[in-house]
Amino acid sequence: MMLKIENVLSAAEVDQCRAIIDEGPWVDGNETSGHQSALAKKNEQIAQGSDAANKASALVMAALGRTPEFVAAALPLKVYMPMFNRYAGGQTFGNHVDNAIRQVRGTDVRIRSDLSCTLFLTDPDTYEGGELIVQDLFGEHQVKLAAGDMVLYPASSLHRVMPVTKGSRVSCIFWLQSMVRENAAREHLFRLDTSIQQLTVEKGGEHPIVVDLTNLYHNLLRRWADS
Repeated sequence: MMLKIENVLSAAEVDQCRAIIDEGPWVDGNETSGHQSALAKKNEQIAQGSDAANKASALVMAALGRTPEFVAAALPLKVYMPMFNRYAGGQTFGNHVDNAIRQVRGTDVRIRSDLSCTLFLTDPDTYEGGELIVQDLFGEHQVKLAAGDMVLYPASSLHRVMPVTKGSRVSCIFWLQSMVRENAAREHLFRLDTSIQQLTVEKGGEHPIVVDLTNLYHNLLRRWADS
């Protein structure tokens, strides 16, 4: 399942995040690449562990926690610390797949990457190129969103970032391990949760249909989730 989530960051929060990271420190994006990704990756990123990275990551994490659609779709168990990258001057990231397991630097904590997330921090009319291309069995999906909007997609997908030929593309990327491992199960639960919310507005939370579907949702979550 691919999902666009709008306004994860407000315009003011995008400005705040950019004010933190724009001064750097920027380093080669291959600082955190796996072997295959390093062959395809040409960009810059904020140095992990820097004050800028920590402050901007905290801002994004706080925003994720108050975004119900993200929580409903991702059902996050562990979130890898958000990272920030920049493409300019023809930089690109060729076809690759994200590492299945990511270890938090300096710890023994490991995260299975179930979902990949890109939060855009640059308005699309300020740069050319830079589209995120995600491949699945139905073909290629092109993503280029407004600043503050985010896309979630299965980390198992082949994907790439097209060359940025004018201006610069700045974004936040991160991965997460979901409580529900299977993509199809997460999609079923998200659709059911969305339907329950709509019916609650229309019929009230105590309506028998709402109560029955809520019971079904939690029993399915209980069956599929790890905590």
